[in-house]
Amino acid sequence: MTSLGSGRGILYPARLPSFHRVPAPAELSELVRWFWIPRWNLAPGRTSRQELLPFPASNLVVEPGGVSLVGPTTGVSHRDLRGRGWAVGALLRPAGIASLRTAPTDIRDTHVPFDAPDLHHTVSAAMRDDDETAGRDRAVLACTEFWAARALTPPDEGGALANAMEDLIASDPSIVRVDQVAQHLGISTRGVQRLAQRHVGLTPLAIIRRYRLQDAAQRLRNDPSATISQVAAELGYADHAHLSTDFRRVLGFTPNSYRKGENAPSR
Repeated sequence: MTSLGSGRGILYPARLPSFHRVPAPAELSELVRWFWIPRWNLAPGRTSRQELLPFPASNLVVEPGGVSLVGPTTGVSHRDLRGRGWAVGALLRPAGIASLRTAPTDIRDTHVPFDAPDLHHTVSAAMRDDDETAGRDRAVLACTEFWAARALTPPDEGGALANAMEDLIASDPSIVRVDQVAQHLGISTRGVQRLAQRHVGLTPLAIIRRYRLQDAAQRLRNDPSATISQVAAELGYADHAHLSTDFRRVLGFTPNSYRKGENAPSR
């Protein structure tokens, strides 16, 4: 399982506003991986660009302006923060998005309004609490008890298998090919492809590459002593050049420039 405190998927953690990840309760852990809550309060005229290599998943997001369902992305994403604001998001497991009867391929690289006015009202009230910690806890409780526990249904066989696929890819850096996933799950390669499209909205190879690039970015960021060639070998890349190609194709820059912070957005 992915660690809450790992910073995985966040390209420039030092530039984040106040940011928390809260685990989903055990009874929802097959449907929601965690809740994430950023807050920001920027000086007039200031913009803070947040760049992410998002998890290969969909999110339910509550913000002051409403509730939306955000689909999986095919690459890096960013958001420019201004003024004062907040968001409360639920990172959905493959079984979670399936229980909403929404095809993730239909919302890939986009977001759609989600009709949940009571949830929006309750979470907004919680986030206005002067005690930010208490407000955050109330917001997560609202998402957990007021929405997820009522709206999401237990995984069916396909959802449970899709969760197992995600867990395998996320936790095992040696997984670099689709046939490895098929072998571990005991299904065909075509079965893995159908599972990924139906429950994630991306190809299985895209899911693998997303997690391996998240791993690579985190390793490069946290361990200056590791060479790019070492990181590539640890993550199953044939060589330094293959990792650099993946980095450049998805992120738009090389591992070396990322490590040096040359492409970091201004504060």
